[in-house]
Amino acid sequence: MSQVKIAPAKEFSLSISEIAPDKSISHRSVMFAMLADGESRIENFLRAEDTMNSLEIVKNLGATVEDDGEIIKISSNGIQESFEVLDCGNSGTGMRLFCGLLSSANGHFVLTGDKYLRSRPMKRVTTPLLNIGAKLDGREDGDFAPLSIRGSSLKSFNYESKIASAQVKSCMILAALRADGVCTYSEPELSRDHTERMLKGMGADIAVDGLQTTITPMKKLLSPLTIRVPADPSSAFFFAVAAAITPNASIVLEGVTLNSTRIEAFKVLEHMGADISYEITDNKYEPIGNISVKYAPLHGVTVEENISWLIDELPALSIAMATAQGESLVKNAEELRVKESDRISTVVEGLRSCGLEVHEYKDGYKIVGGELSASKVDSDGDHRIAMSFIIAGLRCGMEVSDLDCINTSFPNFFELLEKITTIEFIK
Repeated sequence: MSQVKIAPAKEFSLSISEIAPDKSISHRSVMFAMLADGESRIENFLRAEDTMNSLEIVKNLGATVEDDGEIIKISSNGIQESFEVLDCGNSGTGMRLFCGLLSSANGHFVLTGDKYLRSRPMKRVTTPLLNIGAKLDGREDGDFAPLSIRGSSLKSFNYESKIASAQVKSCMILAALRADGVCTYSEPELSRDHTERMLKGMGADIAVDGLQTTITPMKKLLSPLTIRVPADPSSAFFFAVAAAITPNASIVLEGVTLNSTRIEAFKVLEHMGADISYEITDNKYEPIGNISVKYAPLHGVTVEENISWLIDELPALSIAMATAQGESLVKNAEELRVKESDRISTVVEGLRSCGLEVHEYKDGYKIVGGELSASKVDSDGDHRIAMSFIIAGLRCGMEVSDLDCINTSFPNFFELLEKITTIEFIK
């Protein structure tokens, strides 16, 4: 797929149970199975390019994997040195977490990715790992992949992160599990906490006190993981915005994780005026349930807190801001500049092409809400930019190019979108 043309949507009322499974939890589930004694069972795994790359890496690290298309069973006899270069594809989560997992493993490992991932900075994990005895190297003094890792003994640490990042935190927790003493990790605000929840559920000694996480190294392998991956709220949010900007529309998003660190974007959309409700149906590793969204006129909002909780959803949230009455401001979000694209610049450029007044800042942007005009937008190889401006097309019509990236996180995105509007693919 090279380009798609989206027609404006009319009112709709839908319940969707086929939202893509959660990407973050899918990555973690196969990695954490490498730390378990026995067979882990993973149901509803996200079968997208990035997560399938993580599964392939686990196989290359010596795990026995059985996959019948419904349930993935993983058994590991410890991490084995691989003859293969370990390809993370487009996934920063995969690369950064594997750095932590492999930094204490016996052997030599090489991590790489696609051209976009190889241009994303990695010093945020390689520097703290080097400081505790890890042996890593890469381009530009370890800042860019390919990364070379030779497993070594790691020292205990008390690390204070300057940024709230679930990827950095997860990397350091995985390193701490095999360090030579108790470790602590502190962050300026609470980032997403799937790693802590899942590892504690497997028996790891991890204690969370406010913004500080204390990790006691493993004395033995963990209990196997048995999990059904919930729907991804980051993926579900595209369709929440679709309902929120389409007059008289409503949607129920079923089986989504309702973890408070993952639904902040929904809370912002609710604050903007959208009619949103939540229903918990299960709560084992994660609270899981349904999210209902109904259209209501939106108004501008300032987003400057809990940025790490909604960093992935900001491009889609920007589409809602563009249709809202008044001005919206995004602050403290400089992290957007080091995602799959510079998402501050790509959002600003895309919205300006739709006829809106948008002001760009180092750490965010201001959007003056108005009426979107049909435009042509290039995703710059960024799946969230591509899907965000496709959703904008529900309001005004839109042509979006460079679409293959969508397969990295949401393979059935267009299948679901066809329930709302007409789609024309252009070669």
